[in-house]
Amino acid sequence: MKKRVISVLLAAAVLGMGILMTGCSGSQEKKGTLTVFNYGEYMDPAVLDLFYEETGIEVKYEEALTPEEMYTKYKSGAIDYDLLCSTDYMIEKLIQEGEFQQIDITSLENKENIGNKYWEFSEAFDPGNKYTVPYFWGTLGILYDTTKVKEPIDSWDILFDGDYAGEIIMQNSMRDTYVVALKALGYSVNTNDENEIRQAHELLVKQKPDVQAYLVDEARDEVVAGNAAMAVVYSGEAYLGQEYNENLEFVVPEEGSSVWLDSWGVTKNCKNPDMAMQFLDFLCREDIAQMNFEYIYFSTPNEAVIDSLSEEERKDETLVPPDDATVNCEVCVQQNPEIVDLENEQWKKLKAE
Repeated sequence: MKKRVISVLLAAAVLGMGILMTGCSGSQEKKGTLTVFNYGEYMDPAVLDLFYEETGIEVKYEEALTPEEMYTKYKSGAIDYDLLCSTDYMIEKLIQEGEFQQIDITSLENKENIGNKYWEFSEAFDPGNKYTVPYFWGTLGILYDTTKVKEPIDSWDILFDGDYAGEIIMQNSMRDTYVVALKALGYSVNTNDENEIRQAHELLVKQKPDVQAYLVDEARDEVVAGNAAMAVVYSGEAYLGQEYNENLEFVVPEEGSSVWLDSWGVTKNCKNPDMAMQFLDFLCREDIAQMNFEYIYFSTPNEAVIDSLSEEERKDETLVPPDDATVNCEVCVQQNPEIVDLENEQWKKLKAE
């Protein structure tokens, strides 16, 4: 890992010299602007600079914390976004509402860098791969401190049995929290059964006194710092946590979980679809995908990048989740409107109590 980081730094230094030399011979003429909407800290800022250097297309970059926040900001219409990156079920919602325009995936020169497995994952919310391009993916599981948790974890039950009261961090995300409860009960994460949703809510209400906090990125940090015994986190967050604390382990419980897939789409109001497709193709390029991977360290669907990893890194299940870790997992898709309303209502009550 350290050797690869040094190599990346050297490459960046060479790239920087190249950019400086380009600047001396004449700066790139601005040819257009794209307004891009993504999650916070979910792209290397140097990628945007490099895209401008190569194409003359400036990127205005907007950020959100959760899929729900992103959806609300997008639908407000305050900003005209050209490209948007969000997660599976929210992407499906935007597609169903006609907010994305169809794109020609075959026009992407770097499409083949994205493995077939990830295009198949996309079919769950984008049948025919007509609207989206995969960006990052992973699983949802439990990050735990082996100095505090002596027994091996193989089930979601450990979050609900009361043995670690006050030592548990849950995700401050409605959908992810319901994924945990539904899988613990043996139900599908995409259930449209009202009774199953209510049972999941009851389980979460019963658990709440044992929950130290509901957090997003900070969930990992609390376990790293020794302030909690375990937290529900994404696999990429688990990798970063283990980099800071060697006593941490990550597991996808045997009942299964969700396989999440964050993808890009071109909005219906995009003013220059050709520029948008140029940006998407740029993100699929091996060297650019490598930059983003090194910046984020979440699992990448770019197999050219995966092939460049060391054997040790490819065996790390937080970086490259193996097929057997996703056997009982599901991609989250949009539930019926009445179920979404019920979850929203119950989530607000849970957080308010």
